[in-house]
Amino acid sequence: MDKLLEILKEIHADVDYDTCETLIDDGILDSFDIISIITEISSEFDVQIPANEIVPENFNSAAALWKLIEKLEDE
Repeated sequence: MDKLLEILKEIHADVDYDTCETLIDDGILDSFDIISIITEISSEFDVQIPANEIVPENFNSAAALWKLIEKLEDE
């Protein structure tokens, strides 16, 4: 999870990723941020995020993203 938080903080250092659960809903992350996050996650965790998983629920919080990464690593 620490590496994921580092990736997110590189994109928006001013966000409290430990508590924020509305990254998409509040417009904190935009489509370019999502692409950057997907690229970094793919590189760092060696997982591919399928198109059907690129939904707001998976990107609204660091915890949701971490849950997605763990799920993909298990597959």
